[in-house]
Amino acid sequence: MKKLRIYILALLFCCFISAEAAPKIYNVTSPDGNISVEIQAGEDLSYMVRYEGDLIVDKSEIAMTLADGTVVGASSRITSAKKNRVAENISAPLYRQKEFTAEANEIVLKMKGGFNVTFRAYNDGVAYRFSTTLNGETVVLSETAEVNFGKDNLAWLPYSTNEQKPMAMAFQNLYDNCRLSQAKDILAFLPAAVDCGNVKVTVMESDLEAYPGMFLSVDKEKKGLKGVFAPYPKTYDHYPWRMQKYVTEAEDFIAKTTGPRNYPWRVLAITSCDTQLPTNNLVYALASPSRIEDTSWIKGGKVAWDWWNDWGLSGVDFVAGINMDTYRHYIDFASKNGIEYIVLDEGWYDPKGGDMLTVIPELDLEELIAYGKDRNVNIILWTVFNVLDDQLEEACRKYSSMGVVGFKVDFLDRDDQTAVEMAYRIAEKCAEYKMTLDYHGFYKPTGLNRTYPNVINFEGVFGMEEVKWAVPGTDMPLYDVTFPFIRMASGPVDYTPGAMTNAAKADFQAIYNNPMSMGTRCHQLATYIVHDSPLTMLCDAPTNYKGEEECVEFIVSIPNDIDKTVIPAGKIGEYIVSAREKDGKWYVGGMTNWDARDIELSFDFLPEGKTYEATFFVDGVNADKQGEDYRVEKKTVKKGDVVKIHMASGGGFAARLD
Repeated sequence: MKKLRIYILALLFCCFISAEAAPKIYNVTSPDGNISVEIQAGEDLSYMVRYEGDLIVDKSEIAMTLADGTVVGASSRITSAKKNRVAENISAPLYRQKEFTAEANEIVLKMKGGFNVTFRAYNDGVAYRFSTTLNGETVVLSETAEVNFGKDNLAWLPYSTNEQKPMAMAFQNLYDNCRLSQAKDILAFLPAAVDCGNVKVTVMESDLEAYPGMFLSVDKEKKGLKGVFAPYPKTYDHYPWRMQKYVTEAEDFIAKTTGPRNYPWRVLAITSCDTQLPTNNLVYALASPSRIEDTSWIKGGKVAWDWWNDWGLSGVDFVAGINMDTYRHYIDFASKNGIEYIVLDEGWYDPKGGDMLTVIPELDLEELIAYGKDRNVNIILWTVFNVLDDQLEEACRKYSSMGVVGFKVDFLDRDDQTAVEMAYRIAEKCAEYKMTLDYHGFYKPTGLNRTYPNVINFEGVFGMEEVKWAVPGTDMPLYDVTFPFIRMASGPVDYTPGAMTNAAKADFQAIYNNPMSMGTRCHQLATYIVHDSPLTMLCDAPTNYKGEEECVEFIVSIPNDIDKTVIPAGKIGEYIVSAREKDGKWYVGGMTNWDARDIELSFDFLPEGKTYEATFFVDGVNADKQGEDYRVEKKTVKKGDVVKIHMASGGGFAARLD
């Protein structure tokens, strides 16, 4: 009898241990029921994602390891689970939609130790984030962020261009379109996309504040992606040419924060059709709301730009360069064509000196600003991130009082915690002085343009500058019909289009001083519609636009402040057609890779009962050999009409519907 009692007690004890070890399962489903997330909390914290019942993301672990030894997520002790319905009507100045609604179901899991994890399921994706209620300092040694697929899926990965220091680079590269098993052993930056068969999953992040950005390594065993984070900087130095700050030594942790806070959202956009990708709004929707109460002063527009064309004027009676005559010429060109801005790019202050408060003697900046304002043209000044940051208050006070409307800020080239903090600090201070920002040489957008709408554009894209030094094998037309489906989902792009020298595939050459574009003239025109770009360059020299007034007038007529965007047609890596509406007018642009293509464009996106007079710019009959060949056609279109369009190799089209 005694042995029996011992046996029963042992059995009960084993059952108790087994029950304690069994993971707890939590679920959250998107409002439309198509996406479901299963969260397992046991020895580790993990999640899985299904779309219409099919497993698309296999078991993927998440955790945060702290300096005190705590592993948030390991042996998770969930103290409560609360489900909520989240619905937000979002006003979005200078975004691809003037306003939109974001709806999700969420579950908040509270854990012992003062940490929570929140999962949200939207109709177009999944997001999760950690948060803490702890006071005092929290030091994060590392974060585990897995996205495992369990299948050798096709992926689009933009690798770091710095193999020695992969987290120190400009976040600009072509995509390696490969199976996960064939990926290079190089860190990739965000966003990256994976084809799961019935859907594509695009990995992004949002609300990145006081924390390092996420890179990705490929886990070939799990057939997945794993987050990697830049360590917290310890010491710095400066490159002498531009006094650009760079990290020389790092700490053994990735983040150091104080008090209660939310950590960044890890975002998985889930799209069943390629045309849904360019208008996925999750990054913007998940970012912190605007900290600028009145945004009416924030304006986008077009820019006559000096750098891409290397100040390359011809037919003038002065030596072109960084001098008063040259910039007066740019202002005159801008004024004549209704272009709102010019940029004074690198060279208006001595970059080696690192002092942006001292203008070179060749320029009288106050006189130039007054000359521009008399002609309705405003000036934006280029600078280096840390140079502006070091002189932030003085630079904002001095140049805003002179009438400068904003800064183009360049060469951050990293996204560790201190770099991210710099980006927020500059945005906040410039907002105080009502100055706009174009963040060039910058990591991918993470929703900062919602939190600080005065940050109106971002680079982080393999843009037109790359053709000036393109190596053999560089394929811009392929990239042009790939990145709108991936990189542009995270936010706008400072691609800097507008070339008037347009080369067919056989004729292209990389020329620094007199650059040309890959593809046709209509491919270039289409960029002004396809790209989310509230501040858009006209990259060529004013004298190169002479004789091209028809194209310039069309470019300038395209608004930068958009009410609505739809993608009527497209396939990643092949072609894209975008349509944008502003005040009842529509602008439609399309482009193809190096493959000539015939499409039938349906105008089903137009409203009922209205007929439009459409002006089409289409590739000319010889555009496959002469990239600048185009013709203009007039058509009458209405909802339900279908128009056949031929795009030449590297070609495109652009249309305005009045």
